[in-house]
Amino acid sequence: MTSGTVQRTGGADEALYRPGRWLALAVLVLAVLLVAVDATVLGLATPFLSEDLQPTGTQLLWIGDVYSFVIAGLLVSMGSLGDRIGRKKLLLTGAVAFGAVSVLNAYATTPEMMILARALLGVAGATLMPSTLALIRNIFHDPRERSIAIGIWGAMASAGAAVGPVVGGFLLEHFWWGSVFLINLPVMAVLVVVGVKLLPESKNPVAGPWDLVSVALSLIGMIGVVYAIKEAASHGVGWDSGAAALTGAGALYGFARRQLTLPSPLLDMRLFRNRGFSGAVLADLLTILGLSGLVFFLSQFLQLVQERPPLEAGLAELPAAIGAVATGLVAGRFARRYSVRSVVAGGLAAMGAALAVLTFIGGSTGYPLLGAALLVVGVGAGFSFTVTADVILSSVPKERAGSASAVAETAYELGAALGIALLGSIVTGVYRNFATPEGVPADVASAAHESLGGAVEAATVLPAHQRAELVGAAQEAFVEGLRLAAGVGAAVLLGTAAAAWFLLRGQRLADGIEH
Repeated sequence: MTSGTVQRTGGADEALYRPGRWLALAVLVLAVLLVAVDATVLGLATPFLSEDLQPTGTQLLWIGDVYSFVIAGLLVSMGSLGDRIGRKKLLLTGAVAFGAVSVLNAYATTPEMMILARALLGVAGATLMPSTLALIRNIFHDPRERSIAIGIWGAMASAGAAVGPVVGGFLLEHFWWGSVFLINLPVMAVLVVVGVKLLPESKNPVAGPWDLVSVALSLIGMIGVVYAIKEAASHGVGWDSGAAALTGAGALYGFARRQLTLPSPLLDMRLFRNRGFSGAVLADLLTILGLSGLVFFLSQFLQLVQERPPLEAGLAELPAAIGAVATGLVAGRFARRYSVRSVVAGGLAAMGAALAVLTFIGGSTGYPLLGAALLVVGVGAGFSFTVTADVILSSVPKERAGSASAVAETAYELGAALGIALLGSIVTGVYRNFATPEGVPADVASAAHESLGGAVEAATVLPAHQRAELVGAAQEAFVEGLRLAAGVGAAVLLGTAAAAWFLLRGQRLADGIEH
């Protein structure tokens, strides 16, 4: 009995082709689904959350990006912890914690409580993503099978991005906004119950102790740098953003120096000497930076500007997920047939072009243009993210899969945090400058300038003609900010495409079986 040119005779080959590997993959992608759904439902729930909790504009941004801040700060540490204590153990523990903290998110009663709950969710989420990719690296030894598995992993992340808004939209039309977080519970339950039986345990047998000083430096460094960028983008450079930047940069420098001296580092900095590894990580970071700020505000555009119901807004975002699922499954095959750099750079360029088209949208823009742009974004993302994940995992020994996966996920989450901070601050900055119509009371005008959701809510106390004027001015300012953010995102993506073309030169995906 054969598979390709490899004969399966038991022993080592049985380990190579573990019979339950595809069922194990199904369990792993449930964890991906869990995180992806959570990230996307928040955008749809934001208008309802704004009405109920009444956060300021700054608090709303924190609710949106504190999850990414914390998860970015902890991913490297958690990936390394999984290498040491076991990736299965960390994944299942994180899944239980993720479900429990989702309940806290659902029943938050103040903006401060919501920010704290999102931060705790980031701690739990940081245990999930590196473990899933690292387990794939250790379950699938055939590089072609691994490419398919990574494609399915990425496709499920995209499917989660689609399922989140649709399911979230349905829930928001029938229940309160907190219900969008409770959908995590059944997924978590299935993951834990099935994962206990199906997932194989794997870890680095010579990983050494977990260095808590490195953990602290990583967390302080990442949060400090991201916070500084966020504050500088929102309020200009000040002493607080400067202090945070210096603290963060100093901690990251100390972290890097410490890793080079430790016999068992949390992150092997020598990985970055591999041009393919570094190029793939940089491509992921800049791509998400270019996309995330726009995606965060797109749900608000569909609901609060085009006044679509939540379920319809969720369905309107489906083309991006459909494109990503379709291309993610064939990305590895395309990269082997053509080249890694052409597939990645082409995908990035396609996303950049789609965002450039969105610089022309307005409140009355028809759905065909929006849907087509989202489809192209999804196609480009499916190609580029799947192949870069494959490059990152293939560049390291399987014993260090957790650390390598954590670097990939850190780039993703850091890009998301920076994208929401920078592009989100562009939208917010433009929005706050809109002119208040004459006769609007000062307290209503103040609430309206905090956020678009705040404007819609505050305007309900005004006479009909004033309400229409205030909401119309707020909507136009929001769209103007969205167009500017789309232009910046397009420039970032097109620049990243050019960089990937050079950095990934000569990079190839593996073909041979790994013993």
